[in-house]
Amino acid sequence: MYDKLIFELSKSGRRGYGLPAADVPAAPIPASLRRQSSLDMPEVTELDVVRHYTNLSRKNYGVDQGFYPLGSCTMKYNPKINEEAASMPAFTRLHPLQPASTVQGALAVYYHLGEMLKEVTGMSAFTFSPYAGAHGEACGLMIMKKYHQMRGDYKRTKIIVPDTAHGTNPASASVVGFDTVVVGSNPEGTVDVAKLKELLNDEIAGIMLTNPNTLGIFEKDILEIARLMHENGSLLYYDGANLNALLGVVRPREMGFDIIHLNLHKTFSTPHGGGGPGSGPVGVRAGLEDLLPNPQVVKEGDAYVLRSSNDSIGALGGFYGNFLVVLRAYVYLLSLGKEHLDKVGKFSVLNANYIKESLKDDYVLPIKGPCKHEVVFDGLIKGEATTLDVAKRLLDYGYHPPTIYFPLLFHQSLMIEPTEVESKETLDDFIAVMKKIAAEAVNDPELLKTAPHGTPVRRLDEVKAARQPIVKYKDLP
Repeated sequence: MYDKLIFELSKSGRRGYGLPAADVPAAPIPASLRRQSSLDMPEVTELDVVRHYTNLSRKNYGVDQGFYPLGSCTMKYNPKINEEAASMPAFTRLHPLQPASTVQGALAVYYHLGEMLKEVTGMSAFTFSPYAGAHGEACGLMIMKKYHQMRGDYKRTKIIVPDTAHGTNPASASVVGFDTVVVGSNPEGTVDVAKLKELLNDEIAGIMLTNPNTLGIFEKDILEIARLMHENGSLLYYDGANLNALLGVVRPREMGFDIIHLNLHKTFSTPHGGGGPGSGPVGVRAGLEDLLPNPQVVKEGDAYVLRSSNDSIGALGGFYGNFLVVLRAYVYLLSLGKEHLDKVGKFSVLNANYIKESLKDDYVLPIKGPCKHEVVFDGLIKGEATTLDVAKRLLDYGYHPPTIYFPLLFHQSLMIEPTEVESKETLDDFIAVMKKIAAEAVNDPELLKTAPHGTPVRRLDEVKAARQPIVKYKDLP
């Protein structure tokens, strides 16, 4: 059904709500602050407004509506108990400028979640200052830089990143002032250790790794990589975006990592997408604790206090992270409990391998061995349709498409991450649709090339939409 834009419903003089006439003298706005023309706003009834926003919400898609298999993003269900706790007035009415003595409950949440994350990762201390994953990356790299500089080692200005790395890795390194050196992958999709050895010298500050990597493959040589880096005087940074695959099974510190950031809005089930909110806490091994950003939440006797360190990299923001996101992650871990935590990683891996084995006869599988939490295909085995065509056709079947054209190692990458929360029935339905699309690509390829057919907006010229966006009603052709 065609929904008219709210501007098309507008009628001059129509009102949805009115205020009584002011009973105080008018206070004229200075001419320099006034608009030169009237504000172009729709004039509609309250019912028009309600229907407008309700219709918009129905056009959106979220994990509460259906399967959301975006790879490398961990778009999993957010338990409603998390939201219930985060909406409690005792938490939502806190003010960031209150004295620490009046927010002991909030500081206790920070402290105890930090203790849980230390147990999960093997790290010695955590900060919740970073507001997002990339912010956490920058924080971790700042700690790495200060570590070297405090030892008088100013020559280390380069960071190694694999060719499978998330795009934020080289970006974060650049923001912090490092140069990026790329190490290639071997045919198994993991870091080529021989190539890594060739890159090592006294200019290398560290390496940024995701394990499993963005191909969903576990870096089986991680202990050898850690040995080589540490013998070179370099540190290992763990990009925690893919920790969902290992949660409760393997601890990054035991793999040799010195610094880690986690995505609470991925692995720990807090809301993800739409630009936020996010949280990227950073953990460090023993010996690096005092480099964490100020302030740090510590426990002194029965009280929780904010402590600052003279060796800290400084403050990352005006306040201490996104508290309600941290609270949601805290409730999530308490709900799982230590006895169920390992099911996250195990079921993530099980679901991804089930999809891989089910679709390997229809979609090109460049890496044949077992995957972890996500699987990457390289387009269709038969037919002329592209990965983009498959993604667009999935919209007609009511599914959000997986990640496409990333990682960049393959020409037609299609990355699927089912997460641990999806049932076998959900996966079977998705697999059946993917197989049907593969058959359509052979029997009726034009159906895919012109998809989607049943969505409010058909296929767009995506380049033109990005470079020449129309965001105002008055600019419509």
